[in-house]
Amino acid sequence: MRLERNFVNGRFIDPATDELITVYNPATEAAIGQVSGASRAEAVAAVDAAALAQKGWRKLPSAERGAWLHKLADALTECAPTIGAALAAESGKSLADATNEAIYAGQITRYHAEWARRIEGEVIPSDTPDENLVLHREPIGVVAALIPFNYPVYTLMRKIAPALIAGNTVVVRPSNNTPTSAFEIAKAVAQAELPPGVVNILAMSHATAEAVCTHPAVGMITLTGSVAAGRKVLDYCKTNIAKPSLELGGKTPAIIEPDADLERAARELVASKTTHCGQLCTAIERVYVHESVHDRFVALLKTHMQNVRFGDRSEDPTLMGPLVNDASRRGIHAMVERAVAAGAKLETGGMLPDGKGFFYPPTLLSNCRQDMEIVQEETFGPIMPVIRYSTLDEALAFANDHQFGLSSVLYTEHYRSAMKVANDIEAGELYVNRTPADPYQGFHAGWKRSGLGGDDGKHGMLEFTQTRLVVMKY
Repeated sequence: MRLERNFVNGRFIDPATDELITVYNPATEAAIGQVSGASRAEAVAAVDAAALAQKGWRKLPSAERGAWLHKLADALTECAPTIGAALAAESGKSLADATNEAIYAGQITRYHAEWARRIEGEVIPSDTPDENLVLHREPIGVVAALIPFNYPVYTLMRKIAPALIAGNTVVVRPSNNTPTSAFEIAKAVAQAELPPGVVNILAMSHATAEAVCTHPAVGMITLTGSVAAGRKVLDYCKTNIAKPSLELGGKTPAIIEPDADLERAARELVASKTTHCGQLCTAIERVYVHESVHDRFVALLKTHMQNVRFGDRSEDPTLMGPLVNDASRRGIHAMVERAVAAGAKLETGGMLPDGKGFFYPPTLLSNCRQDMEIVQEETFGPIMPVIRYSTLDEALAFANDHQFGLSSVLYTEHYRSAMKVANDIEAGELYVNRTPADPYQGFHAGWKRSGLGGDDGKHGMLEFTQTRLVVMKY
């Protein structure tokens, strides 16, 4: 069984302890490798190395940092088949999807490399005639990046590429469910010959992660994860008043107006809900359907869901893959059972399959109410509850009556409806006549409990900077 070692200060280090983290293929439940769990001393050494490297990295002209990122993007693209193979084995994704994720990681790295000459400050008018006010954009220092299991390759580069171009260095903790692909990325970092200490990647326990996040040299913690994980990060940030950047839970509402292209909407919603078994922060989590088309639309959803088969995507990439682990599967199934007990109608799915693998069928629930747990809590699985509404105002009220505000969806052909929802939806994103896709030149940021700060685009890059005002008297 392959053993992956932690990457610190430009090299793969020999383990200091016997702690090993075993990685499983969620489609087969077979062990596919082990990674060395970092000791507290190794984690602290990684932060120390990053802090030392940052002193030189921040002094490089931004164009030179951009050139390093272009080299890294080249290495990621070249290594995409190897990164993809590791990701497919640890996540249950198809080899094609996993390889494409590695290619996209190279693309977002190249995108942020091109910010090199575009990180700008400001000249601000002074109230005093013989004085200039100049606002500089500066790096924060060492960034701790906590990576989720669902899109671990893309998300890793989504965070560290803007951190690096802004002049920071990083210490990365990948998910213990999907760490092997992160070490393939570390090999790409080594291949690109980035200066030692600029990127450090370590697998670790929660206790060791706390030692990283509360290290005095860490100036920012960026996380994609659950609300509970976000609260823990905020606790870590309090130690040294580190800056948080949190992309947390989502419960994407989709509003289906009576003039929508129902066939297209149903097809796209089901595709969103069944991609990676619904394990996306922006996957459709609740569907509000106008009463005049409700029954027809539920029938379309049911047909499309029943056409989705699940299984091992290494054998058939057209299948829907597994959930991350059995605890996730059983938790989702319990939510479905409670929804049915509370009055929801099970249209399709809703059972625990036999055999190996953490699979769960596409599940459609009609006759749901706004106060149900299945509507209020994130499922992070292939579950779709449907609620009927009578007016757009009512649908908007339902969509906004929620703890989360990450993404939202509207299907309509009427521009007045689109403008109304665009102005009144309480979410960081609205997708009209399509499902979410997080364009990396946009800004992916949540409202309410969906997070603080955000990723992507100019504004995502600027998250990794702080300002200095220089008041110049002359």
